[in-house]
Amino acid sequence: MGGWAIAVHGGAGVDPNLPTQRQEEAKQLLTRCLNLGISALRSSLPAIDVVELVVRELETDPLFNSGRGSALTENGTVEMEASIMDGPKKRCGAVSGITTVKNPISLARLVMDKSPHSYLAFSGAEAFAKKQGVELVDNEYFVTEDNKGMLKLAKEANSIVFDYRIPILETCSGAGAIDSPLQMNGLPISVYAPETVGCVVVDSEGRCAAATSTGGLMNKMMGRIGDSPLIGAGTYACDLCGVSCTGEGEAIIRATLAREVAAVMEYKGLNLQDAVDFVVKEKLDEGQAGLIAVSKNGEVACGFNSNGMFRGMATEDGYMEVGIWDQN
Repeated sequence: MGGWAIAVHGGAGVDPNLPTQRQEEAKQLLTRCLNLGISALRSSLPAIDVVELVVRELETDPLFNSGRGSALTENGTVEMEASIMDGPKKRCGAVSGITTVKNPISLARLVMDKSPHSYLAFSGAEAFAKKQGVELVDNEYFVTEDNKGMLKLAKEANSIVFDYRIPILETCSGAGAIDSPLQMNGLPISVYAPETVGCVVVDSEGRCAAATSTGGLMNKMMGRIGDSPLIGAGTYACDLCGVSCTGEGEAIIRATLAREVAAVMEYKGLNLQDAVDFVVKEKLDEGQAGLIAVSKNGEVACGFNSNGMFRGMATEDGYMEVGIWDQN
């Protein structure tokens, strides 16, 4: 093994009735982002730069739940979060409660590179962004008409909803939402379909990096923080591997899912795919989630226990795959 490898994701948990056109749009975006990353890797850009570049592209397109097109809070606003980690020195940066920064992943990178801290949130993160001169936009920039409609439905169903493109199940209206068999943190939800975005890369020098960005949950409580900005939960990179997770944030946090992949590689001696399969099967309890990962040896892997995960993977030897549904 060896050489570079890259993987991207646009969320785990997909509506089985997602229209074909929507599926194709998602695949086209994933392919575009993969190709962007591949070009950067062929130009010898370091892994940490490539993951930031690719996630910026995903944040700028409103298709998935990050940056523009982020899920709305209970107040109809957007609170975004992101994190990035550079494997060789285990350097990291994270942000939460972002409301005006066009590309939260780049602010996370600046926290890593330009601040004495690893994690900044809410007004402090916004103040840091202004000081750093990053591109700022009004919160309305992130709010799409689709999401406004989705928030209205979520409020009517008294529910948290993950995916702005998926209609709430007919049974989940009014009190019916309470009968939902799906739960988050012990509370019922209507539809399981989060769409966080992420990218993991190992470059030709064997350096691993990971980046994750999200708008969180539709109709989430103000101030809710998920797994995406939490190092070791939604994002992790070290000398062995880089991991980005997506799915039920509360379950990913409890499992410290991203770090767990590195841990079983380190302490059990598992290869990348076996490590991914092990943590998805053994560590998520009742939670539904997925992840993408790369290893220092140029391997790439993904795994999920939901019915699908928007994903794309490529390696230096010519392998390339973009998919949504079960791996089998």
